[in-house]
Amino acid sequence: MDEKALQGRLPERDRPWVMRTYAGHSSAAATNALFRRNLAKGQTGLSVAFDLPTQTGYDPDHELATGEVGRVGVPVAHLGDMRALFDGIPLAEGNTSMTINAPAMWLLGLYGTVAVEQGAELTRCAGTTQNDIIKEYLSRGTYIFPPAASLRLTADVIAYTLREMPRWNPVNICSYHLQEAGATPVQEVGFALATAVAVLDAVRDSGQVPAERMGDVVQRISFFVNAGVRFVEESAKMRAFGALWDEITRERYGVQNPKQRRFRYGVQVNSLGLTEAQPENNIQRIVLEMLGVTFSRDARARAVQLPAWNEALGLPRPWDQQWSLRMQQVLAYESDLLEYPDLFEGSRVMTALVDGIVTGARAELEKVLEMGGVVAAVETGYLKSALVASLAERRRRMEAGTDVVVGVNRFTETEPSPLTAAGAEAIEQVDPAVEEAAATSVREWRAGRDDAAVDAALTRLRKEAATTANLMDATLECVRAGVTTGEWAGALRQVFGEYRAPTGLTGAAGAGGDASLAGVRERVAATARELGSGRLRLLVGKPGLDGHSNGAEQIAVRARDAGFEVVYQGIRLTAGQIVAAAVEEDVDLVGLSVLSGSHLAAVPAVLDGLRAAGRPDLPVVVGGIIPTADAQTLRAAGVARVFTPRDFALTGIIDELVTVIREANALT
Repeated sequence: MDEKALQGRLPERDRPWVMRTYAGHSSAAATNALFRRNLAKGQTGLSVAFDLPTQTGYDPDHELATGEVGRVGVPVAHLGDMRALFDGIPLAEGNTSMTINAPAMWLLGLYGTVAVEQGAELTRCAGTTQNDIIKEYLSRGTYIFPPAASLRLTADVIAYTLREMPRWNPVNICSYHLQEAGATPVQEVGFALATAVAVLDAVRDSGQVPAERMGDVVQRISFFVNAGVRFVEESAKMRAFGALWDEITRERYGVQNPKQRRFRYGVQVNSLGLTEAQPENNIQRIVLEMLGVTFSRDARARAVQLPAWNEALGLPRPWDQQWSLRMQQVLAYESDLLEYPDLFEGSRVMTALVDGIVTGARAELEKVLEMGGVVAAVETGYLKSALVASLAERRRRMEAGTDVVVGVNRFTETEPSPLTAAGAEAIEQVDPAVEEAAATSVREWRAGRDDAAVDAALTRLRKEAATTANLMDATLECVRAGVTTGEWAGALRQVFGEYRAPTGLTGAAGAGGDASLAGVRERVAATARELGSGRLRLLVGKPGLDGHSNGAEQIAVRARDAGFEVVYQGIRLTAGQIVAAAVEEDVDLVGLSVLSGSHLAAVPAVLDGLRAAGRPDLPVVVGGIIPTADAQTLRAAGVARVFTPRDFALTGIIDELVTVIREANALT
């Protein structure tokens, strides 16, 4: 027996996972330059972040795109942008992940067309379109169409890639945002697998894939998961995921080949768990979270992308992304992690953890299936309400100090951080001129097209959308004709309609056990009496395209528990809609939540609207990822208070809202 076998090592060191950074901002040309630099530093795959207008099917010159262009990702409005994004990057030789959902078919069409223009064979192109629309209704909010129509698009993409792009992962079942929205490990596994079942059922029932090829479909389904700081539990979660996926694909879909049933996943560690306070602590959080999905060889991630230490402050710089890439490289190449078989095999502790998650997740899955599947569970509001309640409980534990967050609710004494001494220079700044340049560019693109070809392509898309035809071919005709992202999505909006997902606030449990809440309730009731109204009324608004509604929902739940009447109409509202609701509902306070970085455009638009509507006296507060300098600008513009992730105590925030109302009404 050789020395390695005696030491329990593998005969050969494992290959590292695909290493990515999630990147995209400003423009296609600027992002292309960033991609090239990251690849030169040893990154082995690309992960494309698209801006919110692209994700929600709007062009850069649309009203709802104001302030959002190039903020959280790269704008891609047409084939020319996709060409610029991958200029000089041979697509057939790499692996590209695209975080895109509602318009996934459209972006895949653009990507494949550029690959063919480069001379690549589509059969050689490897990568992933996230294409999981269910979690958009529950957490991220970048959905467009109703669930049934959205699943139809997903099934069409799967059938197309099975035929034309066999190395492509056409859907990435995404539990990542479920955890951010409050899911426990049991809920994360159960709800994500319910989504996977809905997708596979849609493909099977579409008639586009022969029964004997369902194994080929299953082996191209990948998952995208979240890894939190409880890294032992996260390792157990991944092993539970694998066990249940093997069971479901064997028993429900009859897949006999164990290789086809393998659970394949990529991971982004928990960005929303990073803190604005003492941000240097985020480094060790990221490393621990990476261990959770790499330590267990039998459930190791196939691809990993890490956030940067300063993502709670704003958009990371190239150097920050490099630091995160180097973390992966040190673990993969300097440590001995990849030299050994599974380190948890035979562990009684791990086995018990896995069994507990499997049992709970199976029960959650069965409950959803009994409701009629994940679409029904979305439409009835069950899933959203469950996540809002779980997140409320998580927040309660943090506020009570039961769950410790170092630097936030314990060990808050700190020296000044040299990492943030540069102020605004510690994060990437997006030039406001980017938006106007993108709007000008898309108008120029439209002016240079063959309008007859565009009209014919869009007519075909609308016509076929009204049937059961696979829409990929019609989409590719739109790509070649020069149709824009907004036009493609707009044509399907005309056929499928738009969707407003349940908010999940009805019946969501609040912080009934929060002792400090009783005093706030008394202040709310007393202030309402002094104003001569039955109850204080709070409007919670999400302006623009930012769909991350977790914070807004938690504020709404806590305010309701404190005695406020809460008006919350969900995400993706124009300034005009927010102003109209504030006036019509005769609210006492407007609270705006903006996490996309568009606050300097979105908030003044609401303030201007209130003045125009004759309500300049109505106080407005803002919450979000807002740098100090921007907060000062908003205060100077008339905002009464600015709250950031540093303000984690929700009851304290609600108490401050009462103070704002009293100040606005000159109550002593």
